[in-house]
Amino acid sequence: MSAPLKKQPASFFSSTAVDHAVAGLSAGVVTTLVMNPLDLLKIKFQVNTGKPVGGMGMQMWLALKGIQQSQGWKGLYRGISPNIAGNASSWGLYFLFYQMLKKRAAGGDVMKPLSAPEYLLCSAQASAVTAVITNPFWLIRVRMFATTADTPDAYRGLWDGLTRIFKTEGVPGLFRGTTLALVGVGNGAIQFMAYEKMKGWAFERKRRKAEREGMHYDQNTAKLSNFTYSVMSITSKLIALATTYPYQVVRSRVQNNLQQDQFPNIPTTVKRTWKNEGVKGFYRGLGTSLVRVLPGTCVTFVVYENVAWLLRTTAARREQSNLDGVDD
Repeated sequence: MSAPLKKQPASFFSSTAVDHAVAGLSAGVVTTLVMNPLDLLKIKFQVNTGKPVGGMGMQMWLALKGIQQSQGWKGLYRGISPNIAGNASSWGLYFLFYQMLKKRAAGGDVMKPLSAPEYLLCSAQASAVTAVITNPFWLIRVRMFATTADTPDAYRGLWDGLTRIFKTEGVPGLFRGTTLALVGVGNGAIQFMAYEKMKGWAFERKRRKAEREGMHYDQNTAKLSNFTYSVMSITSKLIALATTYPYQVVRSRVQNNLQQDQFPNIPTTVKRTWKNEGVKGFYRGLGTSLVRVLPGTCVTFVVYENVAWLLRTTAARREQSNLDGVDD
């Protein structure tokens, strides 16, 4: 006979998984609003096959200046609608599935720590499902980022992109690049495995410190500092990015409709990138990606952790208030 589950944390919405989904969605929206100009540059650099001029800082400055001068400040936020749709839905769905899978792996105990392989598997599964569902948003984002508003046949927004791709390329067109997106689940899986283990160590250290000082420690309401969340998110992202970045370049080139003759499929893209640009070609836009991803990762995880903590503690207070009312 299995041991009974210990008391589980209260949820603000229908379940803790939904709480985490809301926290992830909130983080995705905030991060996108802050980082869209750098997302735009990263895609432009990834699909560019010309020889870079100057250092990365100079390239970024000239690119941002050029966009602002030719398209105005609005140009820096071209593609914001599919970017928000992609980021918000991706983080929301990811955390929903991830929490559900972790709960199942832990036998229903959401407070039970898992092993590194279990975190890796749960994250990979959640990433794969999310990647397939949200691929159309990322496809439109790439195509909008790779063009300007005055480009012939440029998409006017998310809905325009969805309807036009469906009419001209059918349903398969909406899922162009999905194979590479599935290859990329390793990025998120590696990142979250590292992040979860670091977070577990940090909370264990916090618990031991509380015990040494004779203070009460509540696992359900405990919280780390924003600085700690930032350090852990950056470290885990660097580990993941170092091993999985080349696929992002290949994916961007395959999805860019202006380069379909040059990069019609994955094998051709890999061969031509290697032949024409060498190893460096697979790391196009890496500097911009680091500038965008690392601050973006900090914003995402800090917002996510704080919103999740706020929902969790609010639910705990509500539950306690209800119990006190019953006792009275």
